[in-house]
Amino acid sequence: MRTLFVTGAGGSGCTTIAVATALRAARDGLRTHLISADAGRFGELGDGVDVTRLVPDQRFREDLLALQERAGSALDLLGAAKLDADELTPLPGSTELALLRALRDSAEGGHDLVVVDISPAPRAVATLALPGQLRRYLRRLLPAERQAARALRPVLGRLAGVPMPTEGLYEAAARWDAELAAAQAVIDADSSHVRLVAEPTLAAVETLRTTGTALALLGLRTEALIANRVLPDGSTDPWLADAAARQRKIVGQWAGAYETPHLGHDPSTADLDALAVPAPGEPGPRSSWSIEDRIAGDGVLVWRIPLPGAVREELTLIRRGDEIVVGAGAFRRIVPLPSALRRCTVAGAGLVEGELRVRFAPDPDLWPRNR
Repeated sequence: MRTLFVTGAGGSGCTTIAVATALRAARDGLRTHLISADAGRFGELGDGVDVTRLVPDQRFREDLLALQERAGSALDLLGAAKLDADELTPLPGSTELALLRALRDSAEGGHDLVVVDISPAPRAVATLALPGQLRRYLRRLLPAERQAARALRPVLGRLAGVPMPTEGLYEAAARWDAELAAAQAVIDADSSHVRLVAEPTLAAVETLRTTGTALALLGLRTEALIANRVLPDGSTDPWLADAAARQRKIVGQWAGAYETPHLGHDPSTADLDALAVPAPGEPGPRSSWSIEDRIAGDGVLVWRIPLPGAVREELTLIRRGDEIVVGAGAFRRIVPLPSALRRCTVAGAGLVEGELRVRFAPDPDLWPRNR
């Protein structure tokens, strides 16, 4: 199964391109699944495309009530009044959680291609990073190793004078972790990639730059860039001719971009063929965070992190024990250090030709003497 996430600058027609991409894939004979919160406005898409419409309301209520039940002892300790189902409304982020659940389920759907109409950038990048972040929070708040003291929990509760986390809470955490891991496996798979959509404007240029850097930080690859709503050349109207020329200048900066025309109206299902979106293609190879051994010449190991489009002023780098936190603008990624680098100290870093190169000097107290 291949997964294609469709995102881009807000208001650039990402949902339209996602639906058109799904229809194109189905016409090409691929068993296609479309996941979207907004595709319903195009009506029925035909027998070739299975559609999952993200409606988080009911599942949000069910999940929150189940969590409330499992955390009942802690809520009682705090004197909190429990919520009733009829007073619950979806909170911000519930659509993203519904999307992760749909991704988890898509792995068992038997489709050749799953097209995911994800939220616009930069929110889409945060959604793609969400499974890993939530799993990290679960491991910190409810470490699995504490379950070993299951038999001692009632005794510890009496000694401490407060209720201890129940076995059900740990079981729920394990189940959530498994569900998040399944969604993360789909996102991180070699067969998953991103199709970017943008209307040729100066604002979109900056959005694509920061989005491309953030996707690289997460290790995700771009399959194609769609320049959407491109005005035709040769208009006799001075305003349209000028607008088309400005668009053409921007599209010229986007090497290899596909162009879809401006239809002059909100597209309907009947218009989607006219967009002539490209068939889902193969992305480039996944970039790796490689380690370059320069100990013999410079006395350092260099960790090379590809970050195309990155600006030095937007980058942050923090070491926390055996982890490193890399930040690019509003986005961060926490990565465990490879074993060799754990025995080193950070000696400096620099941005060179779209790569963040972090220099590590061996710690004499930890590094093997024969090096």
